[in-house]
Amino acid sequence: MFENNEYPNSKHDIRRENLRADCENCFGLCCVGLNFSASADFAIDKDAGKPCPNLQSDFRCGIYKDLREQGFKGCTVFDCFGAGQKVSQVTFGGVGWREGPETAKKMFDVLPIMQQLHEMLWYLTEALTFRASRSIHREISLALAETERLTQLKPDSLMELDVPSHREGVNNLLLRTSELVRAESRRQLKPSKKSRKVDRRGGDLLGANLRGADLRGADLRGALLIAADLREADIRVTDFIGADLRDADLRGANLTESIFLTQVQINSAKGDAHTKLPQSLTRPNHWCVFEQ
Repeated sequence: MFENNEYPNSKHDIRRENLRADCENCFGLCCVGLNFSASADFAIDKDAGKPCPNLQSDFRCGIYKDLREQGFKGCTVFDCFGAGQKVSQVTFGGVGWREGPETAKKMFDVLPIMQQLHEMLWYLTEALTFRASRSIHREISLALAETERLTQLKPDSLMELDVPSHREGVNNLLLRTSELVRAESRRQLKPSKKSRKVDRRGGDLLGANLRGADLRGADLRGALLIAADLREADIRVTDFIGADLRDADLRGANLTESIFLTQVQINSAKGDAHTKLPQSLTRPNHWCVFEQ
């Protein structure tokens, strides 16, 4: 499946360390620049540009260990793909939003743009790890280099970027990668008696009963899987890009070698010690409450 047997230690995986949130080197941008509304995910309303009342003077969260208990479940799900520290330390050279209103506004405007670019970097980096996509690795590498270049632009240039246009080209490469990888897996894996055809790109699988299903090689891009029952399901080599996994039950499921699965998606789902994840992702601490 992967380019080599040392994938977890490969140069691609090391690159990914820069595509994870590093709150120690960020000015709490997500706690200020983003807005949220009182809901099941957030205990209060907060406007964009207004600091969260839990944000301390050192940019740390005052209730970090108790976010879920205090009604801030959404904070434990969010991940900026490393955009926060990039904006804080590179784009603005370590100058924080407290330095002045003009700096603050630009930082908050740039953050969602940088987050989109970093998300694309995550996907492109993963695309280079698959043997099956070797025929388009050069194109992927060029797209990765161009996306990295864009992340180094000055604030004003970043705000002028046509992100949707760039994303369209990247998405085309990711789709081709997915098709190549899943096609190879179908040639290698024999379908089981539980195999179900769930190539439901963008499909509505809200609350679907897929317990124990064989979903290997399926296309679930953009699928609505909120509260779906995926316990003990075999979801290897399945394309999850853009899929909504909020409260999906992944206890005992096998998601190893899944395609374009992110930490955000895993954080939003339910799982346990028996859930098998790709080596690039981390088991969320809050999953322990779902273990039996």
